[in-house]
Amino acid sequence: MSISLLCEIADIARSAYYKWLNRTPSTREIQNEEIIKRMKTLHEKVNSTFGYRQMNLHMNRQFNKKLNHKRIYRLMKVAGLRSVIRVKKNQYKRSTPQHVTENILNREFNAAKPNEKWVTDVTEFKYGQSKKAYLSAIRDLYDGSIVSYVLGHSNNNQLVFKTLDQATVLLDGEHPLIHSDRGFQYTSKGFKRKVDSAKMTQSMSRVGRCIDNGPMESFFGTLKCEKYYLNKYKTFEELCTAIDEYIHFYNHERYQKRLNGLSPMEYRAKAA
Repeated sequence: MSISLLCEIADIARSAYYKWLNRTPSTREIQNEEIIKRMKTLHEKVNSTFGYRQMNLHMNRQFNKKLNHKRIYRLMKVAGLRSVIRVKKNQYKRSTPQHVTENILNREFNAAKPNEKWVTDVTEFKYGQSKKAYLSAIRDLYDGSIVSYVLGHSNNNQLVFKTLDQATVLLDGEHPLIHSDRGFQYTSKGFKRKVDSAKMTQSMSRVGRCIDNGPMESFFGTLKCEKYYLNKYKTFEELCTAIDEYIHFYNHERYQKRLNGLSPMEYRAKAA
């Protein structure tokens, strides 16, 4: 089919076609091509988990300039890059408490310094033929970093106690407030003794108010969306390796807008 006929079908002049064909790409167009190229590389590296917000933070770092998030959003659409993340609802189980305390944290999720406020919880994973594993973790509200975590075969007191022991060893004279839901581990006398021994303050969510421990629930949701749901794990060891890798990535390489584009550990290092 001739160029003349194509131009007639498209209702454009031949001169306009040749002008477009021989034009020199602008500086912005050249940069857009480079941005798309780097985004595709990063998209593959993170298993397609980044949306435009995370992608924007990484592109800002790579190009050493502040790129408009709307531009990144548009270029991702042009390149066909979409996040595979889907929000999944968590299920919560109520327990009969032995010891309870007030919601001292009271949704004040900001902290002025490291080791001032911690949140903690346990979540469930499946692997193999419907086998279950449980992750207990403690998160620092100052920078969002995961202070300690333990993956175990059983959701029991020892899982939570070991997580707390790992975290308190890292303290240097600080006495954080530690907030949890009213799960049986956290309302046990054993947990209370460990909290008192470390001279920490204990806080608990109100009954049926999952948002009271929102930051911890948020981390578990992110971990599952960006790592767990994307793969199948045949063994406990495979699952453990995946969680180790993700938490290291989250602490050291996952930049956050609220931390001025830094990773949790970069932000924490500045405080030190």
